[in-house]
Amino acid sequence: MKKIFVIVLLFVSVSIVAQNDKDAEKLLEDVINHTSSYDNFKADLSYTMVNTEMSIDEKKSGVIFVQGDSYRIEMEGQVIISDGETIWTYLEDSEEVMVSSIEDSEGSISPTQILTKYNESYKAKFSQDKKYKNSNLREITLKPNDKDSFEKLSVIVNSNKLSLENFSVYDVNGNVFTYHIIDLKPNLDLPEDTFKFEYEKYPNVEVIDMR
Repeated sequence: MKKIFVIVLLFVSVSIVAQNDKDAEKLLEDVINHTSSYDNFKADLSYTMVNTEMSIDEKKSGVIFVQGDSYRIEMEGQVIISDGETIWTYLEDSEEVMVSSIEDSEGSISPTQILTKYNESYKAKFSQDKKYKNSNLREITLKPNDKDSFEKLSVIVNSNKLSLENFSVYDVNGNVFTYHIIDLKPNLDLPEDTFKFEYEKYPNVEVIDMR
C-alpha cells in the first residue's frame, strides 16, 4: 500500500558534489516549479512492479487527480482518496474502506509531496547509461542518504516541456515500482466530491477506521 504513495518523492533538494549534480538539481527544481503552477491536474498512469528473484511482473493502469494537498488515485479495483487530512482506501473486491489520518500514515508519501515538494535527503545525478530517441528526455538518479526505505529513485523528465515522464522506485527488498505518465491535463474543472469518499454511494461498504 505504501509503495503507491512513493508515487511521484521524486523531486528533491539535493547535495551537490559535481557539475552534473548541480545541473540535475536545477532541472528537477524547474520541473517542480512548473508542476506547482497548476491549480490541479489529472494524469493517466501505467504501473509495473517487478521482482526478478521472486518472478513477479505485475502490471496495472489508472488515473491520479491532484489539487493542493488533496489527491485521488484510481487503479484497477482500488481507490485512494485524501483531502489533505484523511485517507480513504477503498477495495472494490472486498467492499471495504480503510480510513486513516495523514499524520498516522507512517512511511507514506503523497503524490503532492512527490510532484511538488522536496527535501535535503538525496543526491541527484544524471544517468549516462541510457539514451533516448527524444533528445529532450533526461534520466536522473536520486540516491537517499538513508536507505532504510529504498535504494534509489530513477526519474525521467522532459527538459523541454519541464514535465515528469516516468519514475521508478527501487526498494531494499529487490522490488522495482515504475510509474509512467501517459497524459497529464492541468487546470480542470473537477467535481466537488473528487477528494472525498462519499459513503452514501457505497451502502454496503465495511468501514475499517484506523484512526
